[in-house]
Amino acid sequence: MLNFNQLRIFYHAAKNLNFTAAAKDLFITQPAVTAQIKLLEEHCEMKLFRKKGRGVHLTDEGRTLFEYTKHVFDYEKEIEFVIEEMQELKRGVLRLGTTKTYARYFMPFLLTRFHQAYSDIRISLDEGSSQSMVQSLVDFKNEVVIIAKIVSHPDVQFLPLSREEIVVIAHPDHPLAARPDISVEELARERIIMKEGGSGTRHLVDRMFARNNITPNIVMETSNTEFIKMEVQRGEGIAFLVESAVLMELENGLLTSLSIDDRTLFLDVSIAYLKDQQLSPPARAFLENLSDLNGGDMPAMGIGALMAKIRGQQKEMTAS
Repeated sequence: MLNFNQLRIFYHAAKNLNFTAAAKDLFITQPAVTAQIKLLEEHCEMKLFRKKGRGVHLTDEGRTLFEYTKHVFDYEKEIEFVIEEMQELKRGVLRLGTTKTYARYFMPFLLTRFHQAYSDIRISLDEGSSQSMVQSLVDFKNEVVIIAKIVSHPDVQFLPLSREEIVVIAHPDHPLAARPDISVEELARERIIMKEGGSGTRHLVDRMFARNNITPNIVMETSNTEFIKMEVQRGEGIAFLVESAVLMELENGLLTSLSIDDRTLFLDVSIAYLKDQQLSPPARAFLENLSDLNGGDMPAMGIGALMAKIRGQQKEMTAS
């Protein structure tokens, strides 16, 4: 097997055609260069240099080997350049995971903000339920995820990001729309279009019904928030969704929210990553970029407030 150190010494000696100059390039002594060249020649069982006076000249074999070592050490320079670019966040990949709802309503604002600071980082955004996104961390598919914290995981670190209110939405002409308060029992009898299993919203709503020993009338399950809103607007049932996903429809009167016996459902949204794995430079930069939203501390405000803060910062940057 070739000794890579000897090959490096040969490359510098051949490039300079001078053992002393090679020693200076490598910060070693000239006798060390001579000794390593001799060992390389013995390994190859051929002469690579011939001496003439005070100088040295490459043999035909030496010239052939030099052409190959030029490719090797030119590529080494490229590798060093790539490593430097990755360290300086001029190259790299940020592998993020989130729920379909946040991918549509929140992540565009967050990723635009990140790209303004790190335009050379490529972003890979994965979508799925909160449960599947936690598993994606364990499987090394994603490095950071933004999800609802359904349950803890021994290998995953959760940092609180926001508290999201879950609202019950219905068609404005729904019979319950005029009621100031509605019991859980009454909601359970309605046709419910439910988020898919594994989602944070579904987990929270299931717990609410379970605590009251009630089985809800679920007529449909889907991960598609837009489809759920359309079905509710058509009067096909009621649904539970995070408020940030239905703000526009509520403001425009396309949907209405129902009040549950003065109780409010809150979903704890977190940033999650593996505990015992060093984060890549893009992932660390993403967390720092997000924590900067609240002066260095992870914010505990709603997604709507976060988006408003991001918009404000973007306007300030545009104005300046």
